[in-house]
Amino acid sequence: MAIRFMRHALRLTGTTLLATLVLAGTALAAALAPAAASTAGHAGTGRNLDPATRFFVPPPDQGAVQQVLQLLKSGDLADAKLITRMEATPKAVWFDGGTPAQVQAQVRQTMTEAAFEHAVPVLVAYDIPGRDCAQYSAGGALDQAGYEAWISAFTAGIGRGPAVVILEPDALGNMPSGCGLPASVYPFTDAERIAELNYAVSALEADRGASVYLDGTHSAWQSVGTITQRLLEAGVQQAQGFFLNVSNYQPNDELLDYGTWISDCVAMVTDPSNAFYNNPSVCASQYYPATQSDFSTWGLTTAWYAQNMGNAVAATRFVIDTSRNGNGPNNMQTYENAPYDQPASVISTLASGNWCNPPGAGLSTRPTADTGVPLLDAYLWVKVPGESDGQCDAAGGVRAWDYTDYTQPSWPTTSAQQQLFDPLWGLDDPAAGAWFPQQALQLAQDANP
Repeated sequence: MAIRFMRHALRLTGTTLLATLVLAGTALAAALAPAAASTAGHAGTGRNLDPATRFFVPPPDQGAVQQVLQLLKSGDLADAKLITRMEATPKAVWFDGGTPAQVQAQVRQTMTEAAFEHAVPVLVAYDIPGRDCAQYSAGGALDQAGYEAWISAFTAGIGRGPAVVILEPDALGNMPSGCGLPASVYPFTDAERIAELNYAVSALEADRGASVYLDGTHSAWQSVGTITQRLLEAGVQQAQGFFLNVSNYQPNDELLDYGTWISDCVAMVTDPSNAFYNNPSVCASQYYPATQSDFSTWGLTTAWYAQNMGNAVAATRFVIDTSRNGNGPNNMQTYENAPYDQPASVISTLASGNWCNPPGAGLSTRPTADTGVPLLDAYLWVKVPGESDGQCDAAGGVRAWDYTDYTQPSWPTTSAQQQLFDPLWGLDDPAAGAWFPQQALQLAQDANP
């Protein structure tokens, strides 16, 4: 479900240049504003981001430029301003393939651009073999050796400059053994995945400027014990920490509890004096004694850690992706009611696929390292707002729809066309990583805060 980075070549001519200059000028003004520091501090074996860290604002997506251009042409200055402000906000740069030489050059270029802004870039390494269980964002290196060469080149591209590295979204949430695919078409193993991540952590942490975070999934996915076990195997104690909610929509208050519990669990199970030493499976989670769907019960799990920490002290840090979680996850109950009147089976499918281009999402907390939470290094926009999650449709298993209960005159009428159609948006979604103007505008309009 994590989304590939896609950078488009900009051809700056005529009014397109005007829109580009509006976007880039706003971004540059924000990036070069005085006061904020731009370097990461070092503490112990980790890298604690200075609260005054300024994060990098990448060049605007060509899709955003075109959208602002169209809004300006139509006289919609308010929405043009919203998209411009969104594009002028620091966000991550994704690297999802290419040869080692190519990725090294691309990372180096981003580091140069960030240095010009006196800012710290957020870099997403997304090339793990067997990526995304061969679904919407399928791809990645062909094998372990290829990945190690790629990640070594990625590291070389960073050089000595400061950077936040989001290492392989979904890599620990979607382990190969959980993909349900036969080895004949998906020849990847959990042991290889763990070895690849350990190699990446070691390579990246050798650069004293890099703050490396591993996949901690999110508060409605893996249990605390399960993800703690995987994080420890992948080398989280040699990294800066873990990241949460990349490309997802879980609310900040849940993510703060979830991240804190993971850090508590890591501390407990790695402390030889603790009764639960080396046994993450016992760690309380959002599923027990709490009930995941009822946040009012989450205090039960917090209380469990208070009673069982012993002398262990939580120290593993984390970051949260707030690029699309302003309104939380969409439970899809809207479509159960008039005028849609969709049956329970459709609602169930829609809800299980609510990570994929859901309507109703909004931007959330703007990127900052000044979080006020001891273990939380930063709120970041990791998923690039406005980029599609993929062609979310019935063929991919994330959409369902009873067209006899609700349809529009412009909607497809054949089964083959309906399989590729997204009834929630009333169109065929753009491919993963491509600009999705309707969703981009809704994210900006429904920002919270």
